[in-house]
Amino acid sequence: MIANVIVDVPASSINQSFDYHIPEHFQGVIQPGMRVIVPFGSRNVMGFVTGLAHESSHNKLKTIAEVLDLTPVLTDELLELGMWLAEDTLSLYITAYQAMLPQVLKANYKKELERLTDASLPNQLESLFAGRLVVPYDELNDAGIGYHHVQKAIRQGDITVHYLVKSRVTKKRITYIKPSRDVHLLEEAYNDLSNRAKKQKELLAYFIQQPEEIKLNSLLKKLGTTRSTVNTLLEKQLLETSQQEIYRNPYDNQVFERTEALKLTDEQEKTMDPIKQDIKEERHDVFLIHGVTGSGKTEIYLQAIQDVIAKGEEAIVLVPEISLTPQMVKRFKGRFGSSVAVMHSALSNGEKYDEWRRIQQKDVQVVVGARSAVFAPFENLGVLIIDEEHENSYKQEDQPRYHARDVAIRRGRHHQCPVILGSATPALESYARAQKGVYQLATLSKRTNNKAMPQMELVDMRHELHAGNRSMFSRSLKNKVEQCISRGEQAVLLLNRRGYSTFVMCRECGHVKECPHCDIALTFHKNSNQLKCHYCSYEEPMPTYCPSCNSELIRFFGTGTQRMEEALVQLIPQARILRMDVDTTRRKGAHERLLNQFANKEADILLGTQMIAKGLDFENVTLVGVLTADSMLHLPDFRSAEKTFQLLTQVSGRAGRHELPGEVIVQTYTPEHYSIELASQYDYVRFYQNEMRVRKTFQYPPFVFLALITVSDENHAAAARAAQQIAKGLWQSVQTETVVLGPTPSPIPRMKDRYRYQCMIKYKNEPNLRSSIHRLIAQFDDQMRKSNLQITVDMQPYQLI
Repeated sequence: MIANVIVDVPASSINQSFDYHIPEHFQGVIQPGMRVIVPFGSRNVMGFVTGLAHESSHNKLKTIAEVLDLTPVLTDELLELGMWLAEDTLSLYITAYQAMLPQVLKANYKKELERLTDASLPNQLESLFAGRLVVPYDELNDAGIGYHHVQKAIRQGDITVHYLVKSRVTKKRITYIKPSRDVHLLEEAYNDLSNRAKKQKELLAYFIQQPEEIKLNSLLKKLGTTRSTVNTLLEKQLLETSQQEIYRNPYDNQVFERTEALKLTDEQEKTMDPIKQDIKEERHDVFLIHGVTGSGKTEIYLQAIQDVIAKGEEAIVLVPEISLTPQMVKRFKGRFGSSVAVMHSALSNGEKYDEWRRIQQKDVQVVVGARSAVFAPFENLGVLIIDEEHENSYKQEDQPRYHARDVAIRRGRHHQCPVILGSATPALESYARAQKGVYQLATLSKRTNNKAMPQMELVDMRHELHAGNRSMFSRSLKNKVEQCISRGEQAVLLLNRRGYSTFVMCRECGHVKECPHCDIALTFHKNSNQLKCHYCSYEEPMPTYCPSCNSELIRFFGTGTQRMEEALVQLIPQARILRMDVDTTRRKGAHERLLNQFANKEADILLGTQMIAKGLDFENVTLVGVLTADSMLHLPDFRSAEKTFQLLTQVSGRAGRHELPGEVIVQTYTPEHYSIELASQYDYVRFYQNEMRVRKTFQYPPFVFLALITVSDENHAAAARAAQQIAKGLWQSVQTETVVLGPTPSPIPRMKDRYRYQCMIKYKNEPNLRSSIHRLIAQFDDQMRKSNLQITVDMQPYQLI
């Protein structure tokens, strides 16, 4: 038997499967989707088995050295999906497969076998464990035990395999204590003990009364005794210990109140009917739910999942990382309880691994998670849901550069199940597809409580300046915040920029302190008195004198959340303020702690960046203030108007979600811009029509497709030369109506000491574009191996900076 293996060597020259001979003791054991260790060149590497064959076109085959999994970590569907993903994103097969797995399965690891049963095992396994609960995996090879026996024991639930990361155990165990002798023998031992052994007698008396197993920690707490007392009775063989593995549950200490399905409004019913029909008939369609904030999109998701679970099928729900708040988790856990696994970046590696194993072992039926949860190893999917589908965070910016929406639709087609996209401000591409009938469009125009959307007031900051107000707060916003606090209500203030100031400049000579590794100004962070680069993480102390002219006239320009917090304290001293940005939420649990404080009314104002714009639902919030609505409007990005409209609409939806009416104040220097004006009217359709005219005029998506090729090198001339060669090759290989822009320096020409050039391709129909780009880049394989040249391709660019 032959195994086709994709090896873990990330190089385009070997981006293919290699044939390996399966030794006799692994035959019938190895299956596609397992990880194996194989000799490659002069070393052993990890690889994924993608298929099995009876013969190979090569005469001399190397032999598989070791099997890392006894059950596949990738399903047949995920293997096929990985192949498609690599080809679609022009990335390596190995990179695509590793993107589907938790970090634990990518890192350096050791393995061990754990016994799960007290019943007797086959003789060979019994002698391997020899009374132990856990055995190093290496001993399995040394003992010469057939893998068939091990696999059979795993299938029967008698033993399991664990992976150890960097010699740290990746599983959590709890120690239990129970009597090892009958009660009458314990009574004898009790009577034999000296009266001075009071603690031992207490322990035995407890087990004579209650001879059941108990957690060691609970026992010590209950009897106020120590571990050494327990150890003494263990040595006397009166008690015995056992260990049970428990899943690390990040929500273990939380009680989620069970909720029932709500009665749907007429609009919700109309939206649900075709979705229910698709679930029932196992048909694949893509539904785009365009619903205003508070219109009950989440209830539609929950009821669709309920139908899927009733059929014995599974569901994946994707939400943007910043929307994956405790509130969102509470809604799903409250409805489906322990059937829900949650995957997001705030979990530790161990927690992510345990959640992934719960999915793989079919202990759950619903996964709620950020982008990578789209690869959950379910085999019986009934629905895939993407909430806030317009969010840029669904696009992966590292290899493989996939969009979760494309992967979800691909999986939906495979499983013949519906895919639901939901947003108050859908991406233009999605809405255009819905208009053309590629997706099915459903509109929810009313909030479920029939309350009006909050009134939005635009404040022209130019008028404020002319009136002598040089503060960062308009008079209107200051008054409204004070009124809000005096009524005992809460406000949310959005400033989409962290730090204290955007840049630091000398007023004497005009010198701006830049990052030595990137062509970008450093941002001042007051708490640490440091200048930081938000691209490469370089930092240095804030200078007292100008490094150029030695002047003391160093001033701060622009405003970040830190500075805004300081200004708020001076302006409204009675206000209790919580700041929420990347700096204040670095520590695990900080995000949740800040939101709980705000929910418990321990603060009057929540000031933050984009992370407060979505997914929050506080009944006492009646005022939302947007401090600089123009911050994204003037970026060199054709989506800047769309992103501005989306952010304003989303953040305004945080106000007046319950009984109290809400209002929104938007401070701007360009109130006449259509994205800001139409956001204030909540008029998505007119914005869509306006923006589509602009996109058509300048030929941007959805009227054309884009591909972005970025070339970088530590040597400026080498980067420019390679970019020129690629552009020349593209001009020769694309059709006449296709536009190749560049090469040109990237908007940030140098980042992390690498000079960057880019070529943009605008095309409508280029069936051979991927193969042409692949061929062009292959010419640089030797150069990329020998020098610092890097070439990246993004077939669906979202980050143009």
